[in-house]
Amino acid sequence: MIDFRKVVRSFRFAGQGILDLFRFENNARVHLLVACIVVIAGLFLALSRIEWAIILTQIGLVWAAEAFNTAIEKLCDFVSPGIHPQIKAIKDLSSGAVLILTIMAVLAGILILGGHLLDIFLP
Repeated sequence: MIDFRKVVRSFRFAGQGILDLFRFENNARVHLLVACIVVIAGLFLALSRIEWAIILTQIGLVWAAEAFNTAIEKLCDFVSPGIHPQIKAIKDLSSGAVLILTIMAVLAGILILGGHLLDIFLP
C-alpha cells in the first residue's frame, strides 16, 4: 500500500531543495535567468511543440546538472573541509559536466531560436 503522507513529505523535501538551489547558488540563478529569456524568446517566436520539448528538456537537464553539482560540492566540503587534490578533481569533474551540458543546451538553443530569427530577419 502506498503511504501518501510519505510521498507528499518527499515532494516537500524535493521542493525545498529546488528553492534552496535557486536561492543560494549563483550559477543556478544565472541558469534561471537565461531560461526565462529563452522561454520569452520561444513564446515570441511561436516554437512548435517539438521545439518546446527540446528547449524545456535542455533547461531541465541544465538545472538538474547544476543541482547534482551543488550536491556533490556540498558533500565534498562536508567530508573534506580542507584543500585536498582528490576533492578538487571531483569538484572540477562535476562542474565540468555542467559546463558540457550547458554548452550542448546553448547549441540546441542556437539551432532552434537562431533558425527562427534567421527566418524573421532574412526572409
